[in-house]
Amino acid sequence: MRNDIQPFLDEWPFDPEKLCVRRIKGKDGREKIQLRIEMGILQMEISGRPDGERPHDCDSLLHYYRHQARTESKEEFTLDTEAVMSLQVEAIQYYQRRISFLELGEYKRAMKDAERNLDLFDFVKEYASDDEDKFFLEHYRPFVIGHRIRADVLLSLEDENYEQAQRKIQNGIKEIRAFFKDYDRPDLIDESEEIIFLEEWSKEIRKDQPRSLSQDLNEQLREAVAVEDFERAAELRDRLRALSQS
Repeated sequence: MRNDIQPFLDEWPFDPEKLCVRRIKGKDGREKIQLRIEMGILQMEISGRPDGERPHDCDSLLHYYRHQARTESKEEFTLDTEAVMSLQVEAIQYYQRRISFLELGEYKRAMKDAERNLDLFDFVKEYASDDEDKFFLEHYRPFVIGHRIRADVLLSLEDENYEQAQRKIQNGIKEIRAFFKDYDRPDLIDESEEIIFLEEWSKEIRKDQPRSLSQDLNEQLREAVAVEDFERAAELRDRLRALSQS
C-alpha cells in the first residue's frame, strides 16, 4: 500500500482536454514541475536535465558528447545509432518540460529548452556516423522552432509590444519556410501546421491590437478630409507632425 500512487492520482485527476501542469516544492526544498499524464505524473527539475540526472557527471548527455567532440578531432568523433537514440530520449525530456513551461507562462524557460533541443539537432546532424541518423531528428525541427517562436512572441505580448510580436512571427515563418526549401520540400510549406498556426495568430493579434494614437489620428484625418472639414484636417496634421517629432 505504501507504494500505491493511486491516492495522488485521484487527488489530481487527468483532464484530456487540457495540459495539467503544476509547480510543487520537493522534499529537498527545491521547486519542481509536475505534468499529469493519463496513467501517472511526471516530475521534473526546473533547471538542468529534467530528470535531475547527471550522465557521466555532466549537465546532460549533450554536454557530455560535446565535451568528447572537443577533446577528439572531428574526424575521430562520431555518434553511433545508440548514442543518437539516447540523445533523442533526452530531447523528449526537454520537450515535456518545454510544454509545461509554456502552460505555466514561463516563456523564457520554454525558449531556453527549445533552443537547447535545436542545438541537439544541429549536433546530431553534424556528428552522426550514419546518414539516416543525421536527419533522424530533423523532421521535428519546424515543431520545435514553432514552440520557440510561440514563447518569444508571448514575451512581447506580455509587454504589449504588438509590433515586435508581429516581427517575431514573420521571422519565424521565414525560418520554417527556409527549412523546407533547404531540404528541397517547398511543397510542404503550405501544409505546415506551424506556419498555418503562426499566420492565423498574426491575424488575431492584428485584430485585437489596440490602436496607437497615430493610427487614431490618421483615421480621424481621413474622415475630416472625406467630409471636407479642412480646418479639422489641418489641426490633425499638426498633431501628427508633432507626434512624429516627439
